[in-house]
Amino acid sequence: MDTFFEETVKIPFGTKILDAAWSVPTTSTHALTAVILTHGAGADMNFRHLASLARALASDGLLCLRFTCRALNLAYRVKAYHAAWNYLKSQGKFAVKSIYLGGRSMGGRAAAALARQLSQDGDDAPQGLICLSFPLHPPAQSHAHLQRSEDLRMLPASIPVLFVSGTEDDMCDRDLFNKMMKDMEAPTEVFWLQGGSHGLAVRGRSEESIMDEVNQKVISWISEM
Repeated sequence: MDTFFEETVKIPFGTKILDAAWSVPTTSTHALTAVILTHGAGADMNFRHLASLARALASDGLLCLRFTCRALNLAYRVKAYHAAWNYLKSQGKFAVKSIYLGGRSMGGRAAAALARQLSQDGDDAPQGLICLSFPLHPPAQSHAHLQRSEDLRMLPASIPVLFVSGTEDDMCDRDLFNKMMKDMEAPTEVFWLQGGSHGLAVRGRSEESIMDEVNQKVISWISEM
């Protein structure tokens, strides 16, 4: 018996639409925890790691909405993410009790920016934030780390953050990353994938084994909140 089902949907976004997909647990309770996910630059919602995480979450009883926005402008990506947030909250067929925001690479930057915006606007803030391969700086341009980490450093203590990053990620200098976390008010946890690149690839390991490890870490972190 399948533990979840998927449904593609269209999210209204001004005069446009965003392609999206639900991953819905078949044994859903009356009060669901939901996770919104989006991809990095150059990908879409069907990026293998993102789709794998969405399905793992649904298999564990969590509702997941993932969406595509291919724009490379961060402000535009944040507006698209806000549309996905509003769409999820408008769905009366799901009794959602808490929402986590998440994203891979640039998608993580958009999620962090929206989390900051929602908390400052006094709106219903997310329960937490999940950043997969957060791009602290472009390759060989570590001077950009302060600008890229501003939204994270401005998050309140009420929004915990899980980071999943590879130890060999050329867009995440570990010393700068650790310094950023010390500057953050929000509680943080980091899962370092040993030997992992920005794409979370590890020499000598299968993609499936890596996705399983990352998925289980995200699920266990949410369960502890």
